[in-house]
Amino acid sequence: MNDVTGFAEQLGDIPFECDAEQVRRRSRDMSMHFSPIIRRDAADKVADLIVRPRTEADVLQVAAAAARTRMPLIMRGGGTCNLGQGVPLHGGAIVDMTALSEVLWVREHRVRAQAGARLIAIDETTRPLGGELRMHSSTKRAATVAGYVGGGHAGIGSCTWGILRDRGNILGLRVISVGEQPEVVELRGDDVNLVHHAYGTNGIITEVELPLAPAWPWVEVIALFPAFMTAVEFAYELGLADGIIKKLISLDDWPNWHYMSAMRPFGRDGDSMARCMIAAPSMEAFRALVTRYGGEIRSEAAEGAGSYGAPLYEFCWGHARLKVNRERRDIVNNIGLYLDPDAVAAVARSHRRFRELGGLHLEVKRYAGRLAFQGSPYYGYVDDAQVADVIRGMTEDGAMVANNHTFFVKDNGMKHVEARDAEFKQRMDPYGLMNPGKFDVGGGAAGHSSGVELPTTGWQYERPAA
Repeated sequence: MNDVTGFAEQLGDIPFECDAEQVRRRSRDMSMHFSPIIRRDAADKVADLIVRPRTEADVLQVAAAAARTRMPLIMRGGGTCNLGQGVPLHGGAIVDMTALSEVLWVREHRVRAQAGARLIAIDETTRPLGGELRMHSSTKRAATVAGYVGGGHAGIGSCTWGILRDRGNILGLRVISVGEQPEVVELRGDDVNLVHHAYGTNGIITEVELPLAPAWPWVEVIALFPAFMTAVEFAYELGLADGIIKKLISLDDWPNWHYMSAMRPFGRDGDSMARCMIAAPSMEAFRALVTRYGGEIRSEAAEGAGSYGAPLYEFCWGHARLKVNRERRDIVNNIGLYLDPDAVAAVARSHRRFRELGGLHLEVKRYAGRLAFQGSPYYGYVDDAQVADVIRGMTEDGAMVANNHTFFVKDNGMKHVEARDAEFKQRMDPYGLMNPGKFDVGGGAAGHSSGVELPTTGWQYERPAA
């Protein structure tokens, strides 16, 4: 049993609460909507209290108090993660970082912000100065920057700039250890990936420094294609067209987009849909490419001004599932990576294989310098064996498949875990108090999650030998 009383006594005037209902709600994140397997495995996992630091000095005090009382800590921002990152496995204190929300500075095409700054607030600060975040999650309006870096992977902008772990996409992190005398560490260069996508298990992020991209006037476009593989070939060429400035290329086979009620006025039964964000100066070239592939543009709107009631990016990436589940609560997906040089052919194999199961949903991104499609079929969940069969089929078709049905860093397969990751965790979390259990690299995971039994491959980051 965790020492809640002893921990609380060491917090001084730092706000905290123990209301059972509030704590239960904050012990959940968006993964409860995304995976019936995680929802089942997390059913009885609840924290003990919520603590709300207001400054970095408060964070240092929370870290020291946790070390002295051996209180587990679960870092939380907007709670928009969808891989179970925010679910406590051993109770403890949820550390709500949203009060540390200041954008610290903008200079030399870079921005530095506190952990709890929302992604949308950062862009609202930088855009008047001519820059914007290179990429952001579909939860931009709610997600915090440290939550995105600590649990995210890619998103809107990744079709141009790659994924977060690609060199240069995270410039610096200020991180605090959990010890009786907490250590403050500045990570730069490749070392930022020690903390990126580690689910808040190896240091408390208090500041994030990111590069900025030019802030273009973006046009949201919805286009239809009569055949899904035609849409895929269009998206592939658009992804490679360096002269067309783009921020989003999202594809749905029929009937996926039909489950999103706001998309129905722009669709046609049986057709496939592409949702894109294109810089206004590139629209002429973009329209010509749509025409070349026999497509039809059904909507053009300035960013956030479409008649569908939300920014177009909220119908893509993780948000697409949320929209679909409002009508089809049973639908689930996997996270496959169809990577060049065989990306289009591998997608075609999965399209044939899963034609009767459900339509494919794909996002275009750069990945270590190569073009890739990320996605899977959307299909009605029956049982875990069915999910495993779909994963096996995707793997046979040529996809690398991450595990979005477990809440463990290593078993998820998106983070490449090496010996130095374990060494850094020991340095920053010597008592194993940060989101405990999530970074187990041994055999402890299976006892907490049936999702680890799924036959996923994880993702390969190194280039294959020539």
